[in-house]
Amino acid sequence: MSGGVEWALHCCVVLTSVREPVPAARLAALHDISPTYLAKQLQALSRAGLIHSVQGKFGGYALTRAPERITVLDVVDAVDGPGPAFVCTEIRQRGPLATPAEACTTPCPIARAMAGAEAARREALRAISIADLAKDVESDSGAGALEGVGAWLRG
Repeated sequence: MSGGVEWALHCCVVLTSVREPVPAARLAALHDISPTYLAKQLQALSRAGLIHSVQGKFGGYALTRAPERITVLDVVDAVDGPGPAFVCTEIRQRGPLATPAEACTTPCPIARAMAGAEAARREALRAISIADLAKDVESDSGAGALEGVGAWLRG
């Protein structure tokens, strides 16, 4: 997974702390990250329909639906794309001892193992919502942590 996934997840979690849109520059300042870099992640989230931008003096970004209805997998797919982390290139069909293509009627053991791991990864990420992450932030950082973030974002 790319580093952009981490930034996108953090933005989604902190957007749960406010009702009004938050400017991208404010989100970048909160996370001490380049506004240009963060803009790419926000655009990916927006293209995927997870956040939307509001224009104008009080504009910015906001979640498009309840955080319980946005999964970590939604964010990963938005930023990195829905493709698998591993793509088999049929290495077994190369080199001096290559297996003939017609003999490769099933995926090789490595491809099967990686496909199983990919399915487990996707299921695990699908099982965690942005609301779950926000709850864990409150649990780990203390009650009111996100309220404090929300106040800073509005400030």
